[in-house]
Amino acid sequence: MTVPTTRVDTGAGNRARRPPSGLPALAWTLGACHLVARAGAFVQPMLVLYLTQEQRMTPTVAGAVVAAVGVGDFGSQLLGGWLGDRFGRRRTMLLGFLGTSIALVALGSAGTTPAIWAAAVGYGLTAGLFRPAGSAAVADLPPEQRVRAYSLLYWAANLGYSIAATGAGVLVSRGYGLLFWLNAVAMLVAALIVVAAVPETRSAPSHPRRALLPALLGDRLMVTMALIHVACFTLLMQAFTTLPLLMTAQGHGAATYGTVLALNGLAIVILQPPAVVVLAHRDRGTVLATSMLLVGLGGGLAAVTQSSAGHAAAVLTLTLGQIGMAVQFGATFADLAPPDLRGRYMGVASSTWSLGATLGPVAGTALLEHTGRTWLGATALATGLLLFSAQQAVAGSLRERQAGRS
Repeated sequence: MTVPTTRVDTGAGNRARRPPSGLPALAWTLGACHLVARAGAFVQPMLVLYLTQEQRMTPTVAGAVVAAVGVGDFGSQLLGGWLGDRFGRRRTMLLGFLGTSIALVALGSAGTTPAIWAAAVGYGLTAGLFRPAGSAAVADLPPEQRVRAYSLLYWAANLGYSIAATGAGVLVSRGYGLLFWLNAVAMLVAALIVVAAVPETRSAPSHPRRALLPALLGDRLMVTMALIHVACFTLLMQAFTTLPLLMTAQGHGAATYGTVLALNGLAIVILQPPAVVVLAHRDRGTVLATSMLLVGLGGGLAAVTQSSAGHAAAVLTLTLGQIGMAVQFGATFADLAPPDLRGRYMGVASSTWSLGATLGPVAGTALLEHTGRTWLGATALATGLLLFSAQQAVAGSLRERQAGRS
């Protein structure tokens, strides 16, 4: 039985209610959810330090626990996409925020390694439900609004992340437990925003539902793009996972690390709006390829530099790559998605980040521990060059698909 839904009118009849920017209220409300959830996400930037300092884990074991969060998050993208298509975007977002609040309390209270692993998986499984549901809601908007709407969500999320990274570096002096409780409260506030202001955008299906796997197997471009982004996000996440280990090994404290990391969100807040203006109408394949090359350069620099200024430069280089990908990532995958599979296609797209978050911490910490910082940096640079070439190779196919869907 199909769950009845009411579609939001984002067409001409709703123009009078749009803010001056031209974006519908839905985009701003989803942006508010991102801002609140990420501004209160104090646990994520300090999780490696919490595991190594408070729980006395080795860097490799701590990296594996962070990877367990990624395993849960990977599953949540596919689950969130399916739930969004089956039961609605709004209900899926609400379930994700409430579940994350509970999982955070469990993770902060766990005292044994098995309990920490279980809570980490649960945290990842719930924390990621919002992303595919929110992305599908934006994909339900007219194509000409998607690039700006996705960029707004990314901008809001990183404004929140810069607040969280800075705040976590200060709050950690009062104990790690406080970080978990404040993070849980932020998730509850985000859930209240969904209840009060997020409408349902999913249209009731007018034809039988299709299975995702057969559609994916017949869409070679989607599969190729997904694999390229898994590799890119693995590269990006290994850089951010090993960054606190590299800095603390050189005597930099948690507050310094938090400040350097906050540059990531701050630069995105400042540079993302002009980047949308400059890059929104550029060739998508070229923008994505160049951005991936910047991620490789930033990861290489982070591994070999010694000073806090050098680490700051590495983070800024990584950030430029993130910004370029963010401008085109959501709209690119939205164009690849058939209308009846939007939630699940966006779930697959989001899962590339989750899989990268699973592989990156393991690969980065293992390379650092067993081969040293030099090989870590060389591997990052080489991977960035390979990704640049791979993305450029499919740029023509992306242009053809975009022209066919517009």
